[in-house]
Amino acid sequence: MLPSPPAELVPLLAHPVAVLGGGVSGQGVLALLTALGARGVIYDERADGADVVRTFSSTQASTHGLVVFSPGFAPEHPWLATARAAGCACLGELDFASLFWRGELVAITGTNGKTTLTEFLTHALNAAGRRAAATGNVGYPLSRFVVEQAGRVDVAVCEVSSFQAETLQHLRPTATLWTNFAEDHLERHPGMDAYFAAKWRLLERTPPAAVFVGTSVRHYAAQTLRALPASAGIDSEGQTADPHLADTVFATYPQRENFLLAAAWWRHAGLPEETLYAAARSFQLADHRLMRVVEKGGVTFWNDSKATNFHAVEAALATFEQPVLLIAGGKAKGGDLDGFIRRIAPRVRLACLIGETAPALAGFCATHGLAARRCATLEDAVRTAVAAARPGDHVLLSPGFASFDMFRGYADRGQQFVRLVGNL
Repeated sequence: MLPSPPAELVPLLAHPVAVLGGGVSGQGVLALLTALGARGVIYDERADGADVVRTFSSTQASTHGLVVFSPGFAPEHPWLATARAAGCACLGELDFASLFWRGELVAITGTNGKTTLTEFLTHALNAAGRRAAATGNVGYPLSRFVVEQAGRVDVAVCEVSSFQAETLQHLRPTATLWTNFAEDHLERHPGMDAYFAAKWRLLERTPPAAVFVGTSVRHYAAQTLRALPASAGIDSEGQTADPHLADTVFATYPQRENFLLAAAWWRHAGLPEETLYAAARSFQLADHRLMRVVEKGGVTFWNDSKATNFHAVEAALATFEQPVLLIAGGKAKGGDLDGFIRRIAPRVRLACLIGETAPALAGFCATHGLAARRCATLEDAVRTAVAAARPGDHVLLSPGFASFDMFRGYADRGQQFVRLVGNL
């Protein structure tokens, strides 16, 4: 049974709700509206379907009192400007859904590691006898989660992207864990400070004693004169090995950082430490996260297709003792390409470059003395890497960019890589 809408929403729900975006978030909002006995209209200029409207004018906006938008809609999107001009209340999908969730909500954010941390905490909580499920930016919107899990689950472990956080008005997390901070999504945010500020909104809405942030977050907060609660900072980088984590995915970095954040919150929640370590021993990483694919002819192949930003690539490269043959490139997300290549050059023997960023990356490789080849396809990149590989080498797919210029998503990219390697 869902709670009643807040009083201020009741008159708005008496009219059809405009739902901007017809993807998983928009469909989740429709499901929640139906459960509330309300009606929604999907607006999406790129989606097909008899029930989808592809334009959103001031006349259309005037027929709605409430607009709920998907994370893909930036705050300055023309449709949101039209809605505000028509006097509509505008809420992000996550924010709207949070009004109907009465359980705990642990928010997880970060440039990297947030999906793994979300999945691990969910796994550990269930092992500890707490009814928990993962939601949010993991492909399971909170709006659908609320409809399907209310009464079944006590803790929502909610991955929150900067796109979701930047417009929050109502979400009040029980706790927030922020793994790390580095360049990403600068195609959406006008700069690093705007990107940081978007995530910072989560901290502003969380009880101070329940905020936990990694080393890089603490450093950026200090640089920008933002005050963190005294208990928030976790020394998540450069920690010595923990023998209790031997033979787990958290034994080494970058996954070690995720465990340290989880452990800080776990202690705060008063849960038994031995249960967390036991959960670490039984936890398995999802696909496409620095996975060893196979060794062929003495050459080892690694699938790190989930690495869609510079920080993730650098973390992957740091796990190898020798320079690798790197397959990188894809759809641009902003950021300092020159600085990225300069930093990784000592750890890469050959860069096999794909996607729309390949020409620019090739230029910076030349500047920094990094051998590089532009490859028309992923298959071409695999063959180029194999031709240059020697026994003992590592071929690493760690793209550093989004996948949508050539693939349906990072999973499609990783699956194609695994298939190509298997066919060698």
